[in-house]
Amino acid sequence: MSALPAAQSSARETGPLAHAMPAWIYNHPQMTQLEMERILKPSWQIACHVNSIPKAGDYVSFQIGPESLFVMRERAGAIRGFHNICRHRGTRLLDGAGHCAGNIVCPYHGWSYRQDGALAGIADRESFPGIDRSQLGLVPVRVDTAFGFVFVALSGDPKPVGEVFAPLVEEFAPYRFLEMEPVGPISTSEWNCDWKIAIENYLESYHVPVGHPGLQRMFTPDYKDQSGAPGVARGASWLREQPSSRWSERMYQKMVGPLSAHLPEPNRRCWRFYSMLPNLGFDVFPEQMDFFQILPNGPGRTITRSAVYALPDQRREMGVLRGLGQRINRQVNNEDKWLCERVQQGLGSSSYIPGPLSTIELWMQEFHGLVRTRIPEARLSAPPERFS
Repeated sequence: MSALPAAQSSARETGPLAHAMPAWIYNHPQMTQLEMERILKPSWQIACHVNSIPKAGDYVSFQIGPESLFVMRERAGAIRGFHNICRHRGTRLLDGAGHCAGNIVCPYHGWSYRQDGALAGIADRESFPGIDRSQLGLVPVRVDTAFGFVFVALSGDPKPVGEVFAPLVEEFAPYRFLEMEPVGPISTSEWNCDWKIAIENYLESYHVPVGHPGLQRMFTPDYKDQSGAPGVARGASWLREQPSSRWSERMYQKMVGPLSAHLPEPNRRCWRFYSMLPNLGFDVFPEQMDFFQILPNGPGRTITRSAVYALPDQRREMGVLRGLGQRINRQVNNEDKWLCERVQQGLGSSSYIPGPLSTIELWMQEFHGLVRTRIPEARLSAPPERFS
């Protein structure tokens, strides 16, 4: 779809960039389709940690909108990514995460593929006269690895992940991401809000003092310690001297410093948050870290995908600390879900007019700029007629 004519665009924009985007774009099927094609497919999407697939044949499969994908460590040790469908009739090949000792075999008609994606075998080969097996391997996707994580891109030519994070990567070094191992499986959750609402929520800390009372009790606001890079937002929150009034929060504050002696002293009292546009985030704590990924599940609906990783540490006290940290973060996540779903409900009101944005919502404005650039129709106060 071509960009809007300049006169039409300027005449019908909702206002300057320091205002929120129009309500219609958060619950419209054509917008969701365009976002998938123009924003999500040409961007890096996280698959897993390299230590989630340590051995040849280990794989992780996952869904990005209508696209099913998997990454696998093949026999030569390389990590490859493919569309998760058989080239015969489109059957999904792999589910979840696991290990494939030999070839990948389609559960429908038995076509098989080597771990490098090449077609290995066809059941009743003689019933396909003249077939060229060399043209029927699994369809690959671009793969990149950076600071211990595996990323895929379905289209386009995005800048390597390491280059995107280059201005911030020195902050990662003390945490030794590459040595971390999964604390549990990758999990997903459904939210009744548009994916853009969910990522906007992560990109701003203006809501934290009201929306996250636990974080406010424990930490300074991260918007007071921000830096970033083009395409990456970053904030850091620092533990308060005042103990929290809640037992779990107070115990975390007490335990985290002594148990994270592998880090420089400032890092032992800091939570760091990184968000890579358009929809990925990393939360880095002294005792563990996590990734999360926000994906459309249709107009006005979202799937969040996340997992926790940590350095090997068998100390009982470290297990307690990690449990406390995860408990606190589950509460924060529940609060975010509740808030985002209330925004989705409110955007259905006929009275809504996009409001002004705070300077604390700066990273949100960068995201809005990305959406408006890739999909100029998002500047319109109502969907264009061709969308109806």
